[in-house]
Amino acid sequence: MQQTLELCKDTDGALDISAYPIVKAWGFTTGEHRIPDEEERKALVSRVDYRKIQVNGNTVSIEPDMMVDLGSVGKGYTAEVLANLMKEEGVTFALFSLGGNIQTVGTKSDGSDWFIGIRAAEEDRYLGGVSVTDKAVVTSGGYERYFTGDDGQVYWHIMDPATGRPADSHLLSVTIIGDDVMICDGFSTSLFIMGLEKSAELWMQSDDFEAVFVTDTEEVYITDGLRERFALTEEYKNT
Repeated sequence: MQQTLELCKDTDGALDISAYPIVKAWGFTTGEHRIPDEEERKALVSRVDYRKIQVNGNTVSIEPDMMVDLGSVGKGYTAEVLANLMKEEGVTFALFSLGGNIQTVGTKSDGSDWFIGIRAAEEDRYLGGVSVTDKAVVTSGGYERYFTGDDGQVYWHIMDPATGRPADSHLLSVTIIGDDVMICDGFSTSLFIMGLEKSAELWMQSDDFEAVFVTDTEEVYITDGLRERFALTEEYKNT
């Protein structure tokens, strides 16, 4: 909880673990999807504010009308625990895949880097991949969970806490590469919400992650640290 609240602060609330009421209202927790009207969205947004969450030792306190969900970092935390357990048991090479969250331990058995593919918005192809050793690779994308409304518009599950609506950042996906899989998990969601420009500013202020951004026009942007480690597929190059 404390680590996650630090992530909320670092992203200026783009990641907000108290945004669960918004996700729930849109039906992503039950599968009964709906589009809340503007008045309801405003009411939901008023209930969201990670700064009102108080942590005192092992006790967490929230306001009576608030709800907290750690789903944005849950897979990352789990992968981190698994990787540490493997290392404690003497495992020198391993790979864990937890639905968009990849954690590698060491190199492959032959000593070479792992090559982790990054999926395109279409389920049947990859846009590229990144070579890593002992790193986490975490992707968040609007194509993961969504529904199409009666108006024909696609609504995805990654919500902007500031608007009470699906994030509208002109990004299709964000992939974060770093040492700390829990941080990568939180950043992949928050940078998707923040968009390319604000995400670039955050990256320049940080030294603990690299990123791959795919825009809604299918342009691919990478941070400088990936120049020698990232490659597009030939198929994607030709589109």
